[in-house]
Amino acid sequence: MLAMPEMNRIRKLREKKGLSIAEISRETGYNWRTVKKYADGGISVQPTIKRKKGMMEEEGYGPIIDDWLEEDAKLPRKQRRTNKTMFEALCRDHGFQGSYRTVCAYVQKRRPQLKLEKEQRYERLEHPPGEAQVDFGKMTVVTKEGKEEERSVLIMSFPYSNAAFAYPLPAENSESFLHGLTQLFRQAGGVPKVLRIDNLSAAVVSIRKGGERQYTEAFQKFQMYYRFDVQACNPHSGHEKGNAERKIYYTRNLCFVPAPLIESDPELVERLHRKMVEDQNRPHYEKRRMIEE
Repeated sequence: MLAMPEMNRIRKLREKKGLSIAEISRETGYNWRTVKKYADGGISVQPTIKRKKGMMEEEGYGPIIDDWLEEDAKLPRKQRRTNKTMFEALCRDHGFQGSYRTVCAYVQKRRPQLKLEKEQRYERLEHPPGEAQVDFGKMTVVTKEGKEEERSVLIMSFPYSNAAFAYPLPAENSESFLHGLTQLFRQAGGVPKVLRIDNLSAAVVSIRKGGERQYTEAFQKFQMYYRFDVQACNPHSGHEKGNAERKIYYTRNLCFVPAPLIESDPELVERLHRKMVEDQNRPHYEKRRMIEE
């Protein structure tokens, strides 16, 4: 059985480009019987859950490499990172404890997958300046008593510039969410024109028929006060706020690996803000200007 992206590719070639079974077979390299099955036959999709295994996925190093591979795909071949360069950067900057062979195996597996995902992406999201995405991420800290504790960190990323800000919160309820957004707006020095959010219970009461969202009264008042537009992601569509998703992994490895020892929550707020601002002092991978600019 073919993977869903390949099924979609065959359907697209058949229905949107009008190719014949033989032409699709030549382009994809699949047997014509297989092509006919998915091009003209019915496809019964059963929901499946695939568990990723291995330290690259479980410990968050995989998404970092994914980000690098996507960045490198936009660069001339001679300017792209080598496997050795990525391995050394993971060890130096992110505390990676795995082997060089582990990195090579992951890159060999993910590079063609990312290429296929890009080709099959059914919705291309353009991000003008001033648009932001927000999401929560779980981070681990060590208290002065020596105990490991989890903190919910609200992250606001700006896909156009690749800048981000982060603020730790005691919970993911409505009150904490709105307080966190207020602090992130202050850190950023302004309010984004558009805010893309997941269907967070802190902001969304329900999704009505047709996809219309019913927001909490507190969030609606907050939106009216700060005068920004909201774009809610479709259910189970994390790719629609992919920049924020990647920033969660990036922030975890930048600021919480190893788990930092903190004396107080205000100290953690200051530490996070300093780290995220310092991180903007590097060139944008595509625009050839500093992220801070």
